[in-house]
Amino acid sequence: MALTRRALAAAALAAPALLAGRAIAAGRPVAVASLLGEDKPETKIWRRVTEKLNASAPGRFDLRVVPNAALGGEKEVAEGLRLGSVQASLFTISALSSWVPDGQLLDLPFLFRDRAHLKRVLAGPLGEELKRKYEAQGFVVLGFINYGARHLLAKEPLTTPASVKGKRIRVIQSPLHTELWSGLGAHPTPIPIPETYNALKTGVVDCMDLTKSAYVGFKLHEVVPYLIETGHIWAAGVVAVSASFWKGLSAEDKAAFAAAAMDGAGYFDELIIADEDTSMAKAKAEGGKVVQPEDRPGWEAGARKVWASFAPKLGGLEKIEAIASSA
Repeated sequence: MALTRRALAAAALAAPALLAGRAIAAGRPVAVASLLGEDKPETKIWRRVTEKLNASAPGRFDLRVVPNAALGGEKEVAEGLRLGSVQASLFTISALSSWVPDGQLLDLPFLFRDRAHLKRVLAGPLGEELKRKYEAQGFVVLGFINYGARHLLAKEPLTTPASVKGKRIRVIQSPLHTELWSGLGAHPTPIPIPETYNALKTGVVDCMDLTKSAYVGFKLHEVVPYLIETGHIWAAGVVAVSASFWKGLSAEDKAAFAAAAMDGAGYFDELIIADEDTSMAKAKAEGGKVVQPEDRPGWEAGARKVWASFAPKLGGLEKIEAIASSA
């Protein structure tokens, strides 16, 4: 009988680590969940972290990376991290909003001008504040990452705010994302990312939003060939480990793991930029089309409604405006 995907994942976690075809001394097992395959930044970052740890803390860690969402989508992996069955993973800020609603501040549409603006904000007091709140919920954040801008993906060129009215759109399981699209007249439907391909193919939903890298990583260009370059949200994320795992480390091991993770976060951001170009070239070669949105003031007006709605929960409109206008 063929092994199921979950059984294969369990076998991968149980198997001893190998490096360059040679078994190495077993260190502390670290189950790492990745949503995508070996060719994508979501998995490459952990190969980089492994290399750094093999140099800085030889024999002390045994990272067992399980790719292709074999351990589940973000919500399932987040629960695993809180329970301690998964020790490390990447998460979008959106996926953790159930536990830390304050993180939704980073998801406000059209808040950040570019990736550099987002990075500067997270390097300041807001980043430290959010790290404390994540740790209180079982997620020790060792670095922030940027998945790139989110764009609208559809079976037809939905270029204006009015064109999404009545469409069934897949959304992240986040109140902010739901409100953004319902405010534009669409019908939001929360669906885990591993299930989106079939949902789009079978017509359960008509469209969704996602970053360029993940658009091709999940082969979504095959079922929603149009990418409307709205860039409405910069998809911030975190490199996180389980609080129970972290508490069990010595000060020396914490320092080594934190340094490797921070290096990995910078590496991830570099990879994403390059991967966006590679991904869109692949999408274009296979029938994908990039189109520009029309009526940008209309898109931004819809976003402003979300700002006003969420302001009382996120520190007030003055705080949001200050971030938007910050240097």
